[in-house]
Amino acid sequence: MSDGTEVDTLVEQVRAAAAQSTPLVIRGGGSKDFLGRRTMGTTLDVSGLRGIVHDEPTELVITARAGTPLLEVEAALAERGQMLGFEPPHFTANATLGGTLACGLSGSARPFRGSARDFLLGTKIINGMGEPLSFGGEVMKNVAGYDVSRLMCGAYGTLGVLLEVSLKVLPRPASEITLTLELDHRDAITRMSEWQRDPLPLSGLCYDGDRLHVRLSGAEQAVSAARRRLGGEIEVDGATFWQRLREHRSALFEGSGDLWRLSVPSTTRTLAVAGKQFIDWGGALRWLKTTEDAKDIFAAAGAAGGHAMRFRGASDAQPVFQALPAPLLALHQRLKKSFDPHGILNPGRLYPEF
Repeated sequence: MSDGTEVDTLVEQVRAAAAQSTPLVIRGGGSKDFLGRRTMGTTLDVSGLRGIVHDEPTELVITARAGTPLLEVEAALAERGQMLGFEPPHFTANATLGGTLACGLSGSARPFRGSARDFLLGTKIINGMGEPLSFGGEVMKNVAGYDVSRLMCGAYGTLGVLLEVSLKVLPRPASEITLTLELDHRDAITRMSEWQRDPLPLSGLCYDGDRLHVRLSGAEQAVSAARRRLGGEIEVDGATFWQRLREHRSALFEGSGDLWRLSVPSTTRTLAVAGKQFIDWGGALRWLKTTEDAKDIFAAAGAAGGHAMRFRGASDAQPVFQALPAPLLALHQRLKKSFDPHGILNPGRLYPEF
């Protein structure tokens, strides 16, 4: 169902849950159920909120309901020669637009085009009191004030039930190639750091431990000039390489151990923790497959000036998120109290305190 009746039903369900302080587990396609901490409660099914509301190619904006399959959104944009610039991972064919933005995940283009949050223009939500609210709009510049829409990106549904989102989109590049260069770890980090300071048409920069993979996207002349400058070999099926990386189908993501996602300064040389490592985002994102204890991984990320998250793992005994500093935790708690005073929306999905 795609009309107001579906929204009215959800509003009634949230209001009833708030009145009884009944925890709700928000669920669309279920493709991101493995992310974050486990939470228990009554399922609030938002998969019926489907359909593209507004898509005008000349405006480079798309508005769609939160339960719309991500594949459907991307197919519609592809027909118009456009794309979601932050390259969101799907993980399953059931991925929805709302779930994608609630988890705030971005692909390999993130350092060069922006994160999911950067493309979010407006949202419609239901807060924890069952009130339908609207923030932002369909233009890059809105009225002055807090950018509440972007708070929803990466909140894992703990602040509101996404109903509808408006996103900035990008034209597909006229030309795109992937180059590979055989380098050791130190040289790869150095090259990535240097190239990101130069005016190159970069859209992907990762290192698998043996080879540096460089994706160039843009005008044909700019891509050709960058190719001549950087050297290396052309990867025959570069598009497949980046898709497999985005969907975690590369060799790194196989085998035993937990998968950790570490955000660190891009110039970080090595991480003092055992396991298989893969470097993405030009050095700022490190994927780690390891059996090491969470405290050692958090310590390694903190020593590098970053933080870590257990992305996938079989054991609930290991913590998922690194502990927040007290001032930041207090801020998160105040936000949760403002949007969800009864604590019913995905309680505990991020931290036990909210």
